[in-house]
Amino acid sequence: MPRKPRFYLPNVPVHIVQRGHSREPVFFEDSDYRAYMDWMGEAAEHYKCTIHAYVLMTNHIHILVTPKHKDSISLMMQFIGRRYVPYINHSYGTSGSIWQGRYKSSLIQDDPYLLTCMRYIELNPVRADMVNSPAQYRWSSYRANAQGKPDTLLTSHPLYTQLGRNPLKRREAYKALFKAHIDQQQHDHIQKAYQTGTPLGNDYFREKVERKLKCKVGQDRRGRPSKGA
Repeated sequence: MPRKPRFYLPNVPVHIVQRGHSREPVFFEDSDYRAYMDWMGEAAEHYKCTIHAYVLMTNHIHILVTPKHKDSISLMMQFIGRRYVPYINHSYGTSGSIWQGRYKSSLIQDDPYLLTCMRYIELNPVRADMVNSPAQYRWSSYRANAQGKPDTLLTSHPLYTQLGRNPLKRREAYKALFKAHIDQQQHDHIQKAYQTGTPLGNDYFREKVERKLKCKVGQDRRGRPSKGA
């Protein structure tokens, strides 16, 4: 069966998820996280992608990114994969792909879905019971977005910028968003979107995406959500 094509639009945010093969670890030492982040930053700059949020978990990654061109994301992920996979194989004496198939992704409607998606991404370590607060996890964008820690990987999305008149006000408003839990329906909606490649947004947004692409995108899959975040 031929691979299902993925479609992106310039200046429309995308949530990317990639998991380790059989959910095995893809990061082992601090140096692995740093290597991945270095290549992610290099690829994002070279292929004109702006990263708004990310988390590197032990066995998977999430990235929220806005591409400048329709092929920017595909080229960025190829760039990272062609460097990180050989790096892991060389470092740990393994061979073959470390990823479970291709990465998954969904286009994201700016308002009100984007900020919820940022919270979903940065709360991954909390949902996994690795930490009690997202601020305790080093390998995510939370400390930059909520606490102002310098992070050259990130570019603020306009919706984030609109949270406050200055950086301090924006960080305070962003942290306040985390006082409310992402309910199960929101969680499942985000998860189903990237699992099926369906745009995350209202009907108007999905119809607008499909008109621009001139094709149907993703699917409205029903049933119980898959396990994992």
